[in-house]
Formats: sequence, C-alpha cells, structure tokens
Amino acid sequence: MQELAVLNELRRMSARVGRNILLVQGAGGNSSVKHGDVLWVKASGTWLADAEDKDIFVPVSLSGARAALANGDERMPLAPGHAESSLRASIETSLHALMPHPVVLHVHSVNTIAWSVRSDAGDEFAARLRGLAWRRLEYHHPGLPLAQAVRQSLAQGPADVLILGNHGLVVGAATCEAAEELVADVEHRLALEPRGAARADDRSLHRICAGAEYRLPQDPLSHTLTTDHHNFAIATKGSLYPDHVVFLGPALPVLLEGEDLTAKAALAEARGFPPPVAVLVPGKGAVIRNDASAGAEAMLICLALVTSRLPSNAAIRYLSPQNEQALLNWDAEHYRRQMTTSR
Repeated sequence: MQELAVLNELRRMSARVGRNILLVQGAGGNSSVKHGDVLWVKASGTWLADAEDKDIFVPVSLSGARAALANGDERMPLAPGHAESSLRASIETSLHALMPHPVVLHVHSVNTIAWSVRSDAGDEFAARLRGLAWRRLEYHHPGLPLAQAVRQSLAQGPADVLILGNHGLVVGAATCEAAEELVADVEHRLALEPRGAARADDRSLHRICAGAEYRLPQDPLSHTLTTDHHNFAIATKGSLYPDHVVFLGPALPVLLEGEDLTAKAALAEARGFPPPVAVLVPGKGAVIRNDASAGAEAMLICLALVTSRLPSNAAIRYLSPQNEQALLNWDAEHYRRQMTTSR
C-alpha cells in the first residue's frame, strides 16, 4: 500500500507539471520516485500530462540500474516481482538512478533552455541561483553519456539542481511536493519576458499550402518564429536542444519567395532526406506537415517560446552536426518518436 501511495503522488505531480507547456512539451521530460530497490520512472515516449490517466511508469531495479551505469550499460533491468511491461524505461533512467534523491524531476523548461543555450550566461546563473545547491553542465548526449557526466559532477559535491546545457533542468528532492516547489523556484529565478511579434499572414499561408501536404500549425504562437526577425534568425541557424532535432529535424528550412512547397519537399526526398516536418515562410508564418505528430506540434511551439526569450545580443551555442547525427541515428529516439506518434 505504501508503494502505491508513493506512486500515486508521483502520478499527480507529473500530470500537473506535464500540463505546463513552459516546463514540458509533448513526450519530453521525465520523473521518478525510489521506493526501496524499485525505481518507478516514466516510460519512453509517454507524456507526463497523461500520468493520471494512463500507466506511464516502469518499475526498474534501482541496484540493477546503478550496476548497469557503473558498467557503461544503458539496459535497465526491471524490478523483480513486477509484471513484464511492453513499455521501455525513459532514456534518462540512468540519470534518475544516479541521483541520490527519493524524487527526481527532469523538465525541458523554456526559461532554463533559453539560458542554457547561451555561453554568456555564467554570471546570470550565479546571481539568480544564489543560495541553491546547483551545478551547470555542458551539453552531453542524452542517456548514458549525460548520466556519466552528472556522476562526475556530483563527485565534486552534492547538488539539488542541475542545469543541462542545451537541454533543460533536473531537480532532486525528498518528496514530489518538494521537487515541484523547487522547479517553481528555479523557474521564478530564471524567468524571462518573451518578445511580442506580429500576426501571421494566414491568407498567404493557406495559398502556399494549397495542394501540398502541409497545413497551418494548430497554435498561432508557432508563427512568431518568422514574424519576429530575431526568432527567425535563431531558428534557421541551427538546433538548440535534442527534442527539436528528434521531432523537427536539424534547424528549420525556409521557403524562399517564389519557391513551391511541394517541390521543396520532393527535392528533399530526391536527395535521400525525409520531407521537412515544418517550414518557415519569412515574415508570414510557419507551416507543418499534415501528418505531423502532436509531439512535432509541441516542439514547434516550444521553439517559438525559447527563441522569443533570447535577447538580440545573446551568445548562442548550437548543437554541432555531430550532436545532431547522434540523435537522429539513435534507436532509442526512433522508438520514442514512434510512441509519441501513436498517442
């Protein structure tokens, strides 16, 4: 009964956090709770927002996960005595097992990402997070490489707050309530005011999409990626964080004046690439494929939320082409995309 109570609290907290798009977008983010030698962790490809309505947590052997981490193995053993599950444990399970806290919450906070992609934010982090036990890490490939980097960092001393370069925020706490409160505290400290932007040119966008396999995004906020020239410049220069690459592809392609959308998609396929998930039309707005997943829609909104919080003089650090390829060729991310599509 005690394990069930602990798990139910994790479900309630996860659902609340998962419904806040400033913290979690689509299948991004994950949460966990430790109960004895069982680590209950969110399953890959599931949505935190569904935590109270669906079984999205997988019971992993905590000692087994830590042993696997020590041996450089990403395979996470299920906890003995629990029924087999068709779900895979989160890509970040090794990170959750490594953190000593009973509850670990990893979110793709828009404000944190907007700071973490900057190479000139060191002083701001120091001032804004003063009084917290925190540490900042450079970008590392999600999963085992990130967990190993965190282990090296924690060997220097305990930390309750981890700022992950070009990725997001991780907090550890004694309870679900404390973890949620700590995320809220960090959010308050790192809050950034978004820029406003002009409205999209819906008429032009509908004309551009006519006869093509594209449509307007569900959320008009996505259009600010082009109706604000600074957002547009950031979004087209490279990739800022992993989920952008996984669900939208590297950077975002642009439809130039006079170009045909169908022809642009066909050209990509002729070159051996999938047709773009989303395309930016300068000054007019964004378009997205008819078959785009809910996860892709969420990532387009997230990118708009992040870029609108980056000042014009920010020193932005993008993911490298090697980082992008590692994400695109990763079997774990292929699985997560498939799970998200079937939601």
